[in-house]
Amino acid sequence: MGMTAGLLAGFFWLAAAPAARAQGRDPVRCGSDDGHFTRCQVPWRDAELIRQESNSPCTRGQTWGVDRGGLWVDRGCRGQFVEIRRGGYAPPPPPSGGGWRPGPDWNREIRLQCESNDREYHFCQVDVGGHGGVRLLRQLSGSPCRQDASWGWNRAGVWVSKGCRGLFSVDRRW
Repeated sequence: MGMTAGLLAGFFWLAAAPAARAQGRDPVRCGSDDGHFTRCQVPWRDAELIRQESNSPCTRGQTWGVDRGGLWVDRGCRGQFVEIRRGGYAPPPPPSGGGWRPGPDWNREIRLQCESNDREYHFCQVDVGGHGGVRLLRQLSGSPCRQDASWGWNRAGVWVSKGCRGLFSVDRRW
C-alpha cells in the first residue's frame, strides 16, 4: 500500500470512528442534519464550540448543549466541539442545609401548547431550567411561527405573539 493510500485509509478510519472515542481535547464533529435534533454520544460533562461549520447559528442552550445523554445539536447547528474540564478538583459541597435541588424526575421533556389568538403577546409559564431548551414541534396557526420574531423562550417559559400558535417541546434541565 502506497503512502497516499495509507494516509487516505487512516483518514477514512478516523472519520468513521464513533465520537465517543475522542480523548482529551480532540474535537468532535456534531451536526443537525436537515434541521433535526441529533445526539452525539460523548462521555463529557461539558463542552465548548471551537468551530461552527454551519450557516445556521450554534447558540449554547438553544441549538446545542450537553446533558446526561451527551452532546446535542438542533435546528441546523453543525460544528466542532471539545470537552471542557473543570480543573482537577471536585465541586464544593452544598451549603449546610443542603440547598434546594429538584427531584429525580425534574429533568425531562414537557410538551405544551402556547397561543397568541388575539395576535398579542402571551407568555406560557414553565420552568425550563438553567440548562434547558425549547423547540417548536408543530405550528398550529395560519400565522407563521418564527423563532425570535413571533415566538421565543427564556428560563421561565415560552412566549408567542403575532398570531403564532404552536406545540412546543421543553427540554427541562436543571
